[in-house]
Amino acid sequence: MYAIIKTGGKQYKVSEGSVLDIEKLDVEAGDTVDFDEVKMVSTEEGLKVGQPTVEGAKVTAEVVDQVKGKKIIVFKYKPKNNYRKKNGHRQPYTRVKIKSIEV
Repeated sequence: MYAIIKTGGKQYKVSEGSVLDIEKLDVEAGDTVDFDEVKMVSTEEGLKVGQPTVEGAKVTAEVVDQVKGKKIIVFKYKPKNNYRKKNGHRQPYTRVKIKSIEV
């Protein structure tokens, strides 16, 4: 059984027990999060596709941790002008573990 959920402007394929990094949410580690925007659910009976979401479907997840992604270097350079600018960025993520998928 799996589902496709939308959070943070992105869509994720999740199943029970899977751990994934999503865009940062304002929650503490150990809290539970409900995702109501379920686009599709696969069950034993078959697929349920939403128009745009599946009615009454809900995915429950537990927040494992707040983490940061890999460091990305942003380097701007203009030749012959002695212009160089170096910045770094680490995207914050929320790591969640999927507990249940309800239809």
